[in-house]
Order: sequence, then structure tokens, then C-alpha cells
Amino acid sequence: MIGISKLYCGTVEPSDALRYSRNSGQLPSHLLQFSKDKKPVVVWNITQACNLKCVHCYARANKNPHKKELTHKQGLRLIDDLAAFGSPVLLFSGGEPLMRPDLIELASYAVKKGMRAVISTNGTLITPEKADQLKNIGLSYVGVSLDGMETINDRFRGQKGAFKAAMEGIANCQSVGLKVGLRFTINRINLKEIPRIFDLLKEHEIPRVCFYHLVYSGRGSNLIAEDLDHHQTRQAVDLIIDRTMDLYMQGISKEVLTVDNHADGPYVYLRMLKEKNPKAPDVLDLLKMNEGNNSGRGFGCISWDGSVHADQFWRHYSFGNILERPFSEIWTDLSNPLMAKLKNKKKYMKGRCADCRWLDICGGNFRVRAEAVSGDVWAPDPACYLTDSEISS
Repeated sequence: MIGISKLYCGTVEPSDALRYSRNSGQLPSHLLQFSKDKKPVVVWNITQACNLKCVHCYARANKNPHKKELTHKQGLRLIDDLAAFGSPVLLFSGGEPLMRPDLIELASYAVKKGMRAVISTNGTLITPEKADQLKNIGLSYVGVSLDGMETINDRFRGQKGAFKAAMEGIANCQSVGLKVGLRFTINRINLKEIPRIFDLLKEHEIPRVCFYHLVYSGRGSNLIAEDLDHHQTRQAVDLIIDRTMDLYMQGISKEVLTVDNHADGPYVYLRMLKEKNPKAPDVLDLLKMNEGNNSGRGFGCISWDGSVHADQFWRHYSFGNILERPFSEIWTDLSNPLMAKLKNKKKYMKGRCADCRWLDICGGNFRVRAEAVSGDVWAPDPACYLTDSEISS
């Protein structure tokens, strides 16, 4: 994640990271990405079931649960292992996590074990009663996926009325004081919706938004032709920066992040240099601490059947299953060649990535996206939009 509001507007001062130990267990949530021990934030896809059918779903979710979904007891054992291992955050996803009957119990157990529990949801099933339950168990955050206003969003979700239901879910979270934010996947179809998302943040007092770059995984693989070209991506990132600063100058502080394209970090820094922004050196320090993409190191995924993946998009490759070995053991077993290389992947990069001066900041960007296009895990990420002159040392 690249914190646009934090880096460009200084809503969290760069010096904040220096005031804390960089061990993940001692960091506040907004600085977890700067931890030096990099215990993984884990996405757990607790069910394949979903009440919608989004055209870009990486998990290829459908209306029915998977036949081999982890049982409640197996889920509790998983949480025990993750907590003991030191994973700071457990993100419950799906499918639609609220389709799983024991979500409340599982999330509550994670919180009691000292983890920060969050959910990623389409928001349509968050009733007032469900929002109250989520608040009472100590859930930290609810990320609601919206890919535009009503017409565009419902097209992406495959169901008319999805936008209105999601907005009701957001309002229900707000009514009980549960932090809620938006998740938006950028592509050519909804590019013009970005300003409207910022209007929505202001109008409905939503404190946070994450703009996701498209990853070619699951049903999202069918949208490669709808991905932005490099010029459009630069325009989109500039628009996000400008609208974030516009709100900030109005005294309206929002947490704005971009996700799944770590070229955004150097791009923000280079823009600040051009603008002679005095905070640019501090921003560069933060980007160095962040280290870019952390799939297979500081970020991992567990599927509904217990399979362990480098991230939620890399579902075609499993390192093992938590029903056979604990996640903590699988994650630290470097006898798997891919796991070993992901722990130190900068050594294996090819092409323009290998010689890029931002490699330590970007971390090689998304390997699964490079593989999807070229068939080579270590090829350059096709979504990197930095020019050759911008990446040369």
C-alpha cells in the first residue's frame, strides 16, 4: 500500500515512524508496513460463497461454499497459530465473509488473541444488527468494495441494487462507530468515477479509501484489455493525488491509499521533487522502510480449504496446507524454491526491473501480474508505468 495522504499531504508525519520500535508487535496499525521483522499480514478467504458475482473477482467466488472449507474448529487452530507466530493483522475475506455463519465468532477469537481483525466485504449484508455485532467484538475496520456510482458499480457486481445496499451497510457501520472505508479497483470502465468517489468520501464522511490497480487473477484475468495503459495510469494517480490534496486544503483529512502497484511510491516522490516539496527526502525514507511489494514475506493468504499462497492473487500456486502443517511452519520453510526466492526476490528480477534504481523501494512490484502476461515469474511487471529515464540510476 502506498499512503498518498500520508506521503504527499503529511497527514501522518514522516518522523512518526522514528518514534516507535519497528517490531510489528509494537507498532500502531498505520505503521505496520514499516516493521523490520515483517511478520505477515494474512488474508484468510474464509468462504468461496458470495451473494454477488463481481466481474473482477480474483477468487472466482460463486453462490455456494466450497466443499472443503475449513471447519470452525480448524479455523480456531489456525488463529492460534497466527497469533503465536506474531501476525499483526488477520483480514477476513471471501467470497463474501458475511456469508460464513461463524464469522463473528472467528473474528472475535482473533481479537481476543491479540490480533487486529478486519474484513473485506461488498457491504450488502451489513444490517444494523450485524454492524453492532462487528463493533462489539472489537473489529478494527470494514473495507467495502465500490467500483463507482450506482450504474457502474452494479454492472461490476452483477446485481442491480448492490450500490444502494452497500451504502446502507456503510451507514450501518457508521451508526455504531465502526470504522469503514472504500475499496475501488481502477480500470478503463470506471476511470471517470474516481472524482465521484472523492465526492462520496466528503458527502458521507467516509474516512478512508483504497484505490486498487487491477491484478490479472481469477475473473480479473478477463479484464486485461480493460486495464489502463501507462499514460492513463499516470493520469489516474495524479488525479488521486490532486483530489487528496484538495480535500486536505479544505481541512478535510481522509486516508487515501493506492494498492497493488508499487511504482506509485517512486512516482509520488518524483512528483514531489519536481514541485520542490521540502518533504520529499522524508518521503523517500518512508518508501525505503516500506520496501514495496511483500508477497510471500510480509503478506500472505490462506484459502478456504487451508491452502497457503504468497498473496490472495497467487491462488494457482500453494506452498502447503495448514491442515497438514501450521502456517507458521509453511511460511518459514525455505526448502520450497519459490518461497525462498520470494523472501529475497530482488536477486532474481529480470529485464528493466533488475537494473531499476527503485528496486529497493518497489520490491519488484507484482510477480503474479508479470507471470500472467509473460509466463515468467521474474519478468518485469507490465503495469510499471515509470519511464526508462525515471528508473535509470
